[in-house]
Amino acid sequence: MKTIHTSTCSPTKYMLPILNQLRVDIEILENPYNLPIDQLFEMAARINKKRSFLFVSKILGKHIPIDPKTGILIGALLANRYLEIVKGEHSSLRNEMVSAFMNEIEDSYCEEPFINKQINPVIIGFAETATALGHAFYQSFHNADYFHTTREQIVGLEPVITFEEEHSHATSHRCYVDEALLNNNREVILVDDEMTTGKTTINIIRSIQKRFPRDMYTVVSILDWRSEENLEEFKDLERELGITIQSVNLLKGRMNASGSPNIKYQAAPTVVPQASQTISTIFIDEVFPEQLTLMNFSSKSWEGKVRHVPYLKETGRFGINSISNSKLNQSTKKMGAYLADLRNGRNTLCLGTGEFMYIPMKISSYMGSGVCYQSTTRSPIYVDNHDHYGARYGLSFPNPDDWEIDQYVYNIPPYRYDDLFIFFERVVTEQDLSPLLNELKRSFIKDIKIVFFNGGLVDE
Repeated sequence: MKTIHTSTCSPTKYMLPILNQLRVDIEILENPYNLPIDQLFEMAARINKKRSFLFVSKILGKHIPIDPKTGILIGALLANRYLEIVKGEHSSLRNEMVSAFMNEIEDSYCEEPFINKQINPVIIGFAETATALGHAFYQSFHNADYFHTTREQIVGLEPVITFEEEHSHATSHRCYVDEALLNNNREVILVDDEMTTGKTTINIIRSIQKRFPRDMYTVVSILDWRSEENLEEFKDLERELGITIQSVNLLKGRMNASGSPNIKYQAAPTVVPQASQTISTIFIDEVFPEQLTLMNFSSKSWEGKVRHVPYLKETGRFGINSISNSKLNQSTKKMGAYLADLRNGRNTLCLGTGEFMYIPMKISSYMGSGVCYQSTTRSPIYVDNHDHYGARYGLSFPNPDDWEIDQYVYNIPPYRYDDLFIFFERVVTEQDLSPLLNELKRSFIKDIKIVFFNGGLVDE
């Protein structure tokens, strides 16, 4: 796609071919910050019968590597848009943030909160893609609580709410937070990277409203493709439940997918290059004791295996408050400086894993120039190496945390990076890591550092 500026007042139409007989037509209706769409996403084909296409974000740090500061900035831009739309206020940071995004200025992004203490919402990020986006959005508030949904099964805890994401490859979401966080009438803000139909958002609103009724919800997304029919479903929900639902986005339009790609599941090549790797391990909790808080909960895998390995409170999976933000900023800055000294080359990739996205992204933003950030994912995407396609390279492997779950990482070209830092919230065994490390040989990254955030014992 060519760089095209659109305006709120002039709807613009695009035809986005994906593969052979699949295409998506879009019409841009609102683009309040005049963001070029080719800086926001590329298209790809999903290996998913429920939805055949994917808007592959170029700013989230999930499927496509980004400057980690961009991932933090996009959360602040959404928070600024929330302030304008929902509260009718304008911050002095708008022009600075838009300019930083458009011009990719490395050192100009918003880190300090700018939304005042009188605004006191509960913010929820959607797993797994929007865990970092939701956290980055929440960082702009002086007085808010945040948690993200999870696909994890926590032993001994009952989720306070559950809901389904019907089009996803892993549909069930759970929320493990103290009931007091939702047992009130505070505004709930739901943060996702994209709304296509809005059904997932409707599902979580119904789930919350059933147990913890309130008056107001706000749905926040970078892209909003809901049709007139979808928007009417939200109005029907408002009338049915007696609530108000407000919408905030950076790009709003209509989309229509037509055709079907002639693709099948792709088998990984049977021969792995005999690329040399130097593997080292770093335990953050040993280098920085007391900087992060461990939550002594165990998880259950899909096959029923229990792992007694702590989680981190600071991820937000179990709920966090703005009071803790300053400490987390300082902690991640120290960790970033420490890891920057361990870099081995000019081009470094930092890789988050699954839902564990925000803390690795934040640390990466402090590791100097030449650093890219992205994350592993559950999403199976058809890989095709041509320009402007959203998944040009792909690696697949069993999730080191749970071998019953397939994971993928995309867009790591061979010989692109000098070194790689892989971030894990919870320690895993060398055996469980071996398929991932074996796949990474295809990328010819010689220096790989495994970064664990706790050294808890793993059940064998």
